[in-house]
Amino acid sequence: MKTKILMLLLAAIFSTNTFAQKGKNVQTSATTENSSEQVTDSMCLIYISLFNEAAKNKQYADAIGPWTLAYNECPGANRVIYTRGREILQWKLSQAKDLTSYKEAFDELMAMYDKRIKYFGDDSRYPTPWILGVKALDYITYVKGDDLKKPAYEWLEQSINGLKENSELEVLRQFIMLSYNLYKANPEHAEKFIADYLKVNDILETQIANPEYKSNELANQIKQGLDVLFAQSGAADCQMLDKMYASKVTQNSTNLEFLNNVLSFYNRIGCIQSDVYFSAALSAHKIQPSTESANALAEMSYKKKDYSGAIKFYEQATQLANNNKEKATYQYKIAQIYYGDLKNYSRAREYALKSLEFNPNNGSAYLMIGIMYANSNIYDDPVLQKSVYWAAVDKFIKAKQVDNDPKIIEEANKLIQTYINYFPSKEDIFFHPQLEEGKSFFVGGWIGESTICRASN
Repeated sequence: MKTKILMLLLAAIFSTNTFAQKGKNVQTSATTENSSEQVTDSMCLIYISLFNEAAKNKQYADAIGPWTLAYNECPGANRVIYTRGREILQWKLSQAKDLTSYKEAFDELMAMYDKRIKYFGDDSRYPTPWILGVKALDYITYVKGDDLKKPAYEWLEQSINGLKENSELEVLRQFIMLSYNLYKANPEHAEKFIADYLKVNDILETQIANPEYKSNELANQIKQGLDVLFAQSGAADCQMLDKMYASKVTQNSTNLEFLNNVLSFYNRIGCIQSDVYFSAALSAHKIQPSTESANALAEMSYKKKDYSGAIKFYEQATQLANNNKEKATYQYKIAQIYYGDLKNYSRAREYALKSLEFNPNNGSAYLMIGIMYANSNIYDDPVLQKSVYWAAVDKFIKAKQVDNDPKIIEEANKLIQTYINYFPSKEDIFFHPQLEEGKSFFVGGWIGESTICRASN
């Protein structure tokens, strides 16, 4: 009702003025377009006022008539023709009853952006690259029957090339998503996908580093999401990553946030054996030691067979870790070094037990201890030597009691079945006075534990 009253009032107010000025050309803000029938400034003002007021109140059915007149007869009169036009045509799409009417509305929306570029493409605030970005986003949202959306991909690329660090975040995100889809559909797009990712990554890093940029947090979230997508895409290997980041890590050796992002990225892709990863970790650790940097340095030290260095950094990672599960993991890694590389069983057990203090449900630690017991030579007497298998099986049983991981349980059962066959026979036990089936027996040497004497089946 309000809109209809406004239409009558405006028509009455401007009727005399309209006819008095008939023949005057409309002055546009960009390019002048002469329509087949001359339209006066006053008539355009009426059209614009009517559709703008109606659209403002979301009365799009009332807005579409005067908007169409303004759009067709004075397309260069005011930018609002296109800002409100987008809303009106999106509404028109939502009202389409069949595919034919939907396609007509969709084509009209796309054509509207082309006309906006013609008349307002040189707008300082919303230039052609910006318009192409919005056009692409609407194409992605409303197109039917185009899975790859290559036209939108091309418009987004033009938009980003034009706006660079002034690009909208959603334009950057959708550009990489479409590039990824093109790569999945055609592996030959891999090189272009990598180039697209690098371009967008550089822009996002610039935006994040700019203290005056108001969407730093959102930009960082989008960057992390795109990093994950890129890491999981399989388009780039560790060698490619090193080429991408080697110089950047050197240039940003004092930028802790950048270095930590690189470490996280390399971790996600599984390139933690890289020298670039090690360099980033070392620089980050010098600035501010963290669990991640300490772990990275430990991994690289281990790769270089610097076992004492690896143990040192795993200890630091344990101290810096925020939760017991992480602490348990780092202590267990130290145990693995002592067990597998240094062959120091007593120290390996020490750290396996420390791991269990932080995570009592770590069945792997008990399996390790049990295997070390089974591989130990404690007694010269061959029967007493078999006592190590009792102690070993105790640990295997404990492993499946504390850990509900099916793989741990399966491995524990296999080890139990293997080593109970190495238990001494009833006859062997009978001829050793210090042994009695079902009674406690203290296993000496570095093991130093009491167990129960058992006979083999």
